[in-house]
Amino acid sequence: MLCGMLPSIRKKTGVAMENINLTDHFLIAMPAMEDSFFSKTVTYICEHNAQGALGLVINRPMNLPLHGLFKQLGIKAKDRLNHDVMVLFGGPVQADCGFVLHQPVGHWQSTLTINQKLGLTTSLDIINAIANAEGPEHTLIALGYAGWAAGQIEHEMAQNAWLSVPASLDVIFNLPAEARLAAAMALIGIDYTRLSNDVGHA
Repeated sequence: MLCGMLPSIRKKTGVAMENINLTDHFLIAMPAMEDSFFSKTVTYICEHNAQGALGLVINRPMNLPLHGLFKQLGIKAKDRLNHDVMVLFGGPVQADCGFVLHQPVGHWQSTLTINQKLGLTTSLDIINAIANAEGPEHTLIALGYAGWAAGQIEHEMAQNAWLSVPASLDVIFNLPAEARLAAAMALIGIDYTRLSNDVGHA
């Protein structure tokens, strides 16, 4: 269920970026994306460089509670855990692999350090720790991720497919999934219901 190693976007070749780095940003789907998988989504970008980008959709819960994931993995969880937490559908790529976005970064077998506060881990050791109430203080667990090839996200931004804003840990970890879209929009003072295709990135 969990990928042993993180997907790599460093080994691909591609065009150079146009002075944009969306690492640690939210991407909010614009109305132009209404008919796509990403309609009304907020995606947290974990890594963005000249070779592409990798992110997790943070506001699309699956019909899979955390205790269900533990059961699928054959992990016995402590009874005092909040088993009502829902696993998120992080994106259409490698949808059968688990990704844990967490604070603090800590020391796990396969972790991408996003910044001094956040890590993205795919190794099973973090899931075992969470099940035993020994995991990071804050976690978000998703299956699958969203990926972009070199230059793709820049092209989509130029087409007004996305609105970008620096990410907020409060939105990621302290709000329910259904509240994250409005909260992300509030970071830039825009009401989603009034959003138009003319808005650029913040």
